[in-house]
Amino acid sequence: MANRAGGWAADSLRGSEPAAYWLDRAERPAPRERLSGSVRTDLAVVGGGFSGLWAALLAKERDPALDVVVLEAERVGWAASGRNGGFCAASLTHGEANGLAHFPAEYHTLEKLGRENLDEIESTIRRLGIECDFERTGELAVATEPYQVAELAEDPGFLDREAVRSEIHSPTYLAGAWERDTVAVLDPARLAWGLAGAAEDAGARVFEQSPVASLDGSTAGVRLRTAHGEVRADKVVLATNAFRPLIRRLRLQVVPVYDYVLVTEPLSAAQLASIGWQHRQGVGDMGNQFHYYRLTADNRILWGGYDAIYHFGRKVKTAYEDRAATFSLLARQFFDTFPQLEGLSFTHRWAGAIDTCTRFCATFGRARSGRIAYVLGYTGLGVGASRFGANVMLDLLGGEPTALTELEMVRRRALPFPPEPFAYLGVQLTRWSLARADRNAGARNLWLRALDRAGVGFNS
Repeated sequence: MANRAGGWAADSLRGSEPAAYWLDRAERPAPRERLSGSVRTDLAVVGGGFSGLWAALLAKERDPALDVVVLEAERVGWAASGRNGGFCAASLTHGEANGLAHFPAEYHTLEKLGRENLDEIESTIRRLGIECDFERTGELAVATEPYQVAELAEDPGFLDREAVRSEIHSPTYLAGAWERDTVAVLDPARLAWGLAGAAEDAGARVFEQSPVASLDGSTAGVRLRTAHGEVRADKVVLATNAFRPLIRRLRLQVVPVYDYVLVTEPLSAAQLASIGWQHRQGVGDMGNQFHYYRLTADNRILWGGYDAIYHFGRKVKTAYEDRAATFSLLARQFFDTFPQLEGLSFTHRWAGAIDTCTRFCATFGRARSGRIAYVLGYTGLGVGASRFGANVMLDLLGGEPTALTELEMVRRRALPFPPEPFAYLGVQLTRWSLARADRNAGARNLWLRALDRAGVGFNS
């Protein structure tokens, strides 16, 4: 089967475009103007991805009189917000196990807040009429190795081999668990475009092609400089995620890890019937190096994950986005999972940088005498958690304690990564160890156990 899948994989990739499917659309909004000259504002938002766009919109909804300016280095939603798989999860903590490990005393509060956050995302999308193909289908976790079956057996949504294969027809499935209400799938680029439009309708100003080169803070406010202008703001939201932080002390907080994705051509009715998938759930397998996949609105399969890559020096570069070895590996694994789809082609291949932090979920803080609030480190679950993060930042800028700012998750920051070359060596050793654990029935070696005890780690 592996040799056959390898041959199909090579053929399937030949016509694919090195472009993010979500962004490769005729309906992509026209570019907005760049910042020029000097602008004064109450709130400046740096970053036109989900965190920044939610912050701008929520700030205007809290106080319609507030003047808000968004500065985006490229185009709205062009980075992680337009390159992910479109899974919008209720979890704020990257799952129950991670949440309990880091925040045992308040995990159930965070779980409740996460469910409310997902409900509010859905409500906002409906209220504002944002057409982003939102489907609250839930997520199916699938076991593809015998040792993983036991991990799922206690789940209320447990499906045995026959039941999980009746949902989605794959010879690799040994069991599954369907979490029916805590994950939605959507079109992330259309969500970003819709949020930007809604923020503008509420009175915010959004500038593109306006990377912030520096910021200076004082008791009088914050000055942000771009190549062609500057913004003087009373307060600032920093939502740059995987990119180099503008505040020096934050530069060890995250590492950018590249995640790779393929999208197929639309499935025919016969091809779709051959795999079932009538309930259109998002899917994730149970390995440390795991795949995530889902159907798009036009019945393509988006297939990503597994081979997360970190490049020395915490660099984010366009050159890292087209990695032939990874795309070939992903395509082979796709046809191992769905051999009945022989002959299907991929139309798009791309990558994006995940802002990975040591606790796998967002870390927050303030700077410059409380005039700046930041969030970073979502580690792959930012589509949903970014709205929560935006609300936290706005509360932090308010200066008074709130239920959100008093959370341990908000008050306690993630541990930083070490500087180079130790960060690179540590990530590579961890990736090797996780792959080894997948080959050895999940057994974690001494290095992984040490990371577990230290409360840090890494997976794809």
